[in-house]
Amino acid sequence: MPLTEKTPVVLLTGFLGSGKTTLLQRLLAHPEMGETAVIVNELGEVAIDHHLLRRVDERTVVLGNGCVCCTLRGDLADELRDLLGRRERAEIPPFRRVVVETTGVADPAPIVYTLLSEPVVKHHFELERVITTVDAVHGLRGRESLLQAVAADRLVVTKTDLASGGELERRLGALNPTAEVLEVSFGEVDPDVLFGGEGRRLRDLPAASHAEHDGVQAHSLVFDEQLDWIAFGVWLTMLLSSRGSDVLRVKGLLDVGGSGPLLLNGVQHVVHPPVHLDAWPDDDRRSRIVFIGRGLERSALEESLTAFVRAARQ
Repeated sequence: MPLTEKTPVVLLTGFLGSGKTTLLQRLLAHPEMGETAVIVNELGEVAIDHHLLRRVDERTVVLGNGCVCCTLRGDLADELRDLLGRRERAEIPPFRRVVVETTGVADPAPIVYTLLSEPVVKHHFELERVITTVDAVHGLRGRESLLQAVAADRLVVTKTDLASGGELERRLGALNPTAEVLEVSFGEVDPDVLFGGEGRRLRDLPAASHAEHDGVQAHSLVFDEQLDWIAFGVWLTMLLSSRGSDVLRVKGLLDVGGSGPLLLNGVQHVVHPPVHLDAWPDDDRRSRIVFIGRGLERSALEESLTAFVRAARQ
């Protein structure tokens, strides 16, 4: 891999017992995953999960006795920098992707923040996507499970050999309409399905509110007018400053006047650097934004943004 090309990082999360390690174990058995480095985070004094992986080598790093979303965030950055240095010195086999497996109680947002903000890490690595496992037997369980689900770009429903995943998939689709929902048994899934493609397009989403789960709703907003990116950025910053704890996820395609849209992607208070796409996915060039959060009203969001953008033009 050229030194100027960033290495993709995949964040694999999911609640306790939801099948993360089984999924990772099966993925690493595929030949195309041979050039993958793995960082396994464990909660407690004794590391166990990494021994369940098929391949444990010098590219597998175990972070123990803590949660990667809190006390070990610095350790995560250190290990990524260390992997980079060891690869450049040819001390370990080359790798083209890093998979970070979190503990079952991890909040993905601080981890995402580390990947996007730590200077050396963000220069050499880029967050490819967040994959969250949810088992069909127990579904979503508590606050951590909910945060993991709304942060996901891919939602993997596991243990469908023990329970039907149909109703859970519908609930997940309503809770996080921007994520692709996949059904997997015994961790068997082709890596290209998880890591390839763009996932669900925002164009496919209805412009309506979705069903609640523990007080969380998803709202889709559509704007016919071109948006001023600076004005929108100020409005979003103000929204996150005042309601940051209530906005769990925001994702959108914005018409800012270019040949293609601007891709917006945020997890809680952490917003990815905006990406300008070369072209629109279809002929519909309206801006579309999806908000997932608590206590948010679609009409209030729409009226506030519309008023702010129009005021900025005067």
